[in-house]
Amino acid sequence: MLDESLLDSPAGLADADRRGLLRGAAEAGARVRTAARHSTEAGIPDLKPDGRPRSVLIAGPGAAPTHASDLLGTLAGPGSPVIRLAPTGVAPAAGALRWELPGWAGSVDLLLIATPDGTEPSLSLLAEQAYRRGCTVVAVAPARTPLAEAVAGAHGLFVPMATAPYDEGEPLAASSPGVLWALLTPLLALLDRIGLLTAPPDALEKVADRLDQVAERCGPAIATYSNPAKTLAAELADALPVIWTEGTSAGPAGRRFAAALAELAGRPALVAELPEALAAHSALLAGPLAASADPDDFFRDRVEEPPALHARVVLLRDRPIGGLTAAPAARDLALSHDTPISELEPEEGAELETLAELIAVTDFAAVYLALASGA
Repeated sequence: MLDESLLDSPAGLADADRRGLLRGAAEAGARVRTAARHSTEAGIPDLKPDGRPRSVLIAGPGAAPTHASDLLGTLAGPGSPVIRLAPTGVAPAAGALRWELPGWAGSVDLLLIATPDGTEPSLSLLAEQAYRRGCTVVAVAPARTPLAEAVAGAHGLFVPMATAPYDEGEPLAASSPGVLWALLTPLLALLDRIGLLTAPPDALEKVADRLDQVAERCGPAIATYSNPAKTLAAELADALPVIWTEGTSAGPAGRRFAAALAELAGRPALVAELPEALAAHSALLAGPLAASADPDDFFRDRVEEPPALHARVVLLRDRPIGGLTAAPAARDLALSHDTPISELEPEEGAELETLAELIAVTDFAAVYLALASGA
């Protein structure tokens, strides 16, 4: 059950935030600026690339590298495919995970390693394997870790991860907002330098500014009625989120939101892109999860029996390509099954800025849902 009173208690939220999630969300803009500075100090602006790599391979544990790969692939387009190297192993522990380069990887490919840990033995071995194959290696991880030494030995480029003092208290959640931006920002700067996407220093500064603006609108001191993240968290209290996205940038934001809800708040969610989502989830909205499928029973024990779980559509929209939009059809489908719908659409700006806003608002919402539900 969601404690909605906690949402409007900044002190209560601070007490409940044992993992520093709210701080990570609020300081996302600062993380971007610090990570951009680390990128400059590591020499990324001074690189003189020979051309685009054939492919970009990304390796790392947990959700953050997965989200980074998704975001970078969306921003880069089909010019050089961005491929995540999924680990194998018997447990999600640093010593148990294993990464391998694909057999075709060689001197025309780029390997990116992104991790908030840096002690994974297999990532150090992966850097050495890439060096033997002739791959260029770039890593973002905490300083003074075994991975930093391995990348130096592989004649690669190492960028220290932007961290905060409270990060060292306990292991970081992979979906933590601070982790994502600390790992993603240097990779954006790198891929801008080699011409795969557009993320110059002034664009990264605008991203940081947009993240600061979201933190002002969605911070714990802002009341629920005027706080879009708290409002969304309250709307999802007893609902199954059905996340529909529209626009190129909204897709990665929706997939990250679903992952953050699962990891941070312990809530399942479904995600799909419009217009295919209308066919994929039509039967779901017409089934037992629809709000109209199980009207409130007058005789239900409201103390002992929790309310039935019903779907709620969350529509994340960026500017649709060519001005065409499936949003009216999405609203009609949801409302025809008495399914409530929440909508988020960013303010005008460049693609990186609008993407950052969608991620930031949904990150705050996932954190508030986690804290208010005791996750």
